Amino acid sequence: MNGGSGSPAGEIILTPDGSRTALSARHGEAYGSRHGAAGQARHVFLEGTGTDRDPHPRVVEVGFGLGVNFRATLADCARRGVPLEYVAYEFDPAPAEVLRLVAEGGEGADHPVWAALLESWGEESPLPIEVGDMRLTVHFADVLTAPLPQGWATALYLDGFSPARNPEVWTPEFVGRLASALAPGGVLATYSAAGHVRRALAASGLTVGKRPGPPGKRECLRAVREA
Repeated sequence: MNGGSGSPAGEIILTPDGSRTALSARHGEAYGSRHGAAGQARHVFLEGTGTDRDPHPRVVEVGFGLGVNFRATLADCARRGVPLEYVAYEFDPAPAEVLRLVAEGGEGADHPVWAALLESWGEESPLPIEVGDMRLTVHFADVLTAPLPQGWATALYLDGFSPARNPEVWTPEFVGRLASALAPGGVLATYSAAGHVRRALAASGLTVGKRPGPPGKRECLRAVREA
């Protein structure tokens, strides 16, 4: 997601809910939950932000990774027949073939937006994909210094590697920038429940609460920018 060098993605990992993730050689941990990558995407991010009930979601994602959160959101919006605007940041993109292998047979993998993304992956930044009322823009850039939309997002998916492995995206300074990307009433969700992450979210002016975590996690965080 930011800084460093080395091969971005390694072995493909099959998780207990039948979905896949992959090991990041750079950070030494999996991109998604080993206890259920698709389940974590739905529980933490889609449901945790209320995006599964939003009639027109506008999502910012920090750490596009292998696209698991995006595919979950895309599939949900397609199923409900609602438009989607999605802006993601990824500094260290995995090869398109890894994205394809991880997605194969999973939700959203058969959508034209996903096919178009794989076709153009990594060719330009920002990379815009638009099919009907589904719009995705991926910035292959360091999110720490990239401009973020201001007061725009109904949902923000903070899905960086763990604070221990990738501490820069969990600092109070950066979390404050993320808070400013939320529209009034917008919700930030993350799988982390670390105390310093919770304090950083609160210090940025968000109202922070804990939720039960997905399999393998006792708790996760949800933070709201009050209207």
